[in-house]
Amino acid sequence: MGEESRLAAVVALAQGMAAAHSSRESWRAAAGGACRALGGSFAALSVWERELGRLRVLVNVGELAEGEEEFPEDESYPVHQFAEIAEFLHERWAGGGEPDAWVETAEGTSTGRAGYSHRRVAALRRRGRGCCVIAPIVLHGRAWGELYVARPAGVPVFGRADADFATVLAAVVAAGLAQTERLEEARRLAFTDALTGLANRRAVDTRLDEAVERHRRDGVVVSLVVCDLNGLKRVNDTLGHAVGDRLLERFGTVLSLCGAMVPGALAARLGGDEFCLLAVGPPADEVVKAADEVCRRAVVLGIGDGVACGVASTEDPIGPVHSARRLFRLADAAQYRAKAERADHPVVAGRAGPEDPVVRLADEPSRAPDGERRRFRGRHSP
Repeated sequence: MGEESRLAAVVALAQGMAAAHSSRESWRAAAGGACRALGGSFAALSVWERELGRLRVLVNVGELAEGEEEFPEDESYPVHQFAEIAEFLHERWAGGGEPDAWVETAEGTSTGRAGYSHRRVAALRRRGRGCCVIAPIVLHGRAWGELYVARPAGVPVFGRADADFATVLAAVVAAGLAQTERLEEARRLAFTDALTGLANRRAVDTRLDEAVERHRRDGVVVSLVVCDLNGLKRVNDTLGHAVGDRLLERFGTVLSLCGAMVPGALAARLGGDEFCLLAVGPPADEVVKAADEVCRRAVVLGIGDGVACGVASTEDPIGPVHSARRLFRLADAAQYRAKAERADHPVVAGRAGPEDPVVRLADEPSRAPDGERRRFRGRHSP
């Protein structure tokens, strides 16, 4: 491969990782780009899990051998069997060396280069591959893992120039991984409530829009629990906002624990004293049970003056749900009724018969300036 071709391959690799929207996409782009750049038939990206002493495979691409998966659930190897990562870090790099790649072949040690591990050779033979090049990946000044690219038996093996190029590719991959980390951290912060660590309103809106679309398309059950923490204003006024914040954190923990009763439920703080649980798929009764547990635990733990919970689910007789807004209005109306009645259990929209007052309230035209949930928020007594 000429200089121009290699430069184009480097640019393609960097662009592929930059276009990734998740860690998995970034891993696939890294391995796939390196595989193409080096003329390989297979590539893998692995991370060194120091705390476990294992090298874990994140992604396999190209011609997969029997037993290999693109995103393996649990393909990992003890580092002491493939000790070159630790050896590179502690013996070569710490002594001023560079993170150079090396080549292994199915015949054993590659020409002019001391091989590292007979296990690599055995793996090549077992999987019908003729050679591989391994490039350490350094991220944030530490050995992070490795980039592995292989060729099938019967084709020219990698040479020293290929190993040098793999070293360059590994540096590009490291830069791409660092960028992915920064983007994911930014996304996490954008969709996380800073005080409680739960999801925030933006995350709920995004997930709920997707869920309602799935309900309209496939009939998937979507359930929403809206909770209002009673007595927060009194706590803030009499004990201070630091105590109020602690109250919100404690309730966030309760909501998270109860939400875990429902597979895949999203626990969120909408703002102020308002929280919610969003469940997509599980039956409505499971969600109501979790909401009931939220109410019970809030009382047992002495959190404020308890909590008012309202539930709305597409599985209940609430009429057609064509938008996230309507499900929110129904859950909020149910919560409003629970608060007005000082109920110690969740109120569920649609379960009070054909003339359910919660459904009627939710379907009334809103006169609130924002036309949304504030319709159901008056000035509640603390």
